[in-house]
Amino acid sequence: MRFIEGTRAFTEDELHAHNMTRHHVTEFYREQIIKSGYYEQLKYIVEPSLKELDSPGTLDTSGEHDNTVVPGLQHKYTQTGLLLVTDRCASYCRFCFRKRMVGKNSDEIAPDFDRLGEYIGSHPEINNVLLSGGDPFVLSTARLDKILDHLLSIPHLQSIRFGTKIVAFQPKRLQDPALRDVFRRIHKAGKTGVIVTHFDHVGEISVDAQRSIGLLRTQGVQFLNQSVLLANVNDDPEILAATFAKCHQVGVHPYYLFQGRPVKGASHFQVSLRRGLEIARGINQRLSGIQKTFKYIMSHYTGKIEILDLGADGRVYMRYHQNKIPEKIGKIFSRPYVEGACWLDDLPEG
Repeated sequence: MRFIEGTRAFTEDELHAHNMTRHHVTEFYREQIIKSGYYEQLKYIVEPSLKELDSPGTLDTSGEHDNTVVPGLQHKYTQTGLLLVTDRCASYCRFCFRKRMVGKNSDEIAPDFDRLGEYIGSHPEINNVLLSGGDPFVLSTARLDKILDHLLSIPHLQSIRFGTKIVAFQPKRLQDPALRDVFRRIHKAGKTGVIVTHFDHVGEISVDAQRSIGLLRTQGVQFLNQSVLLANVNDDPEILAATFAKCHQVGVHPYYLFQGRPVKGASHFQVSLRRGLEIARGINQRLSGIQKTFKYIMSHYTGKIEILDLGADGRVYMRYHQNKIPEKIGKIFSRPYVEGACWLDDLPEG
């Protein structure tokens, strides 16, 4: 197998033992990152590294198994249903937090959308669903239409989101006229169609991506962007400020900047909380008020935690942006900072 650091031979058993993500990159993305001028940073997103072999962590950092209520459906937060609709992506990110299942034949993918529809229909508190995986846009448009058959008739559903990185990997997928019909159908059903793009770096925002976004915005589709803070890729306030400014320019609202997760085989991408807060502050200093719509978030087992500041008292201040317990949402809490800490579990209680 070819790594950034050189070629190394592996048996299938060794690759399986290390939960090695398969190596696959679209020709479009490979050409884009080379011509972007940022190849030396962006190669780490898709090209294997020997660091993956010694990168500690777990394979389910957010408690997805514990929050699965029907095969393929997670209900962690009151208003949101998360559907795993595929285990495939157009290209595979080396930092993927679902590397336990993505690129493999996973039994976590929804096998029965009748059951999912019944669950969501019987839970009126769920007002939005997120189609994820894998990448829902690797599915055929006809398949997406069939999934919507089980969702659009549910009266309390207000919005349907699609989480995707295909706008970076293969943006012409979104130029399919039949896909525009899908979003017209969502709109006709009285619901909002939302695409959550995944641009981690300004070098990923191609001309084709901008064209695809523009076409779907004319259909009333809303666009949000989430990025992951990645060591050696985008851990630079100049780069992320440029990324978010470009997103804003093309009609995509910066949404989340995720703290890298302690995923087995991917935790070498983590940046310390101290450095992450410095970067978040530096981004905000470089953006206008209407551009800085992102939150610096840790998607922890207990909930989505907004990371606020490292105080003069040596404590990290945080608050729950989302939590299974509604009373905890919005409440500020703190923990003593430990130098080099990258995750809530690295901080002592008290």
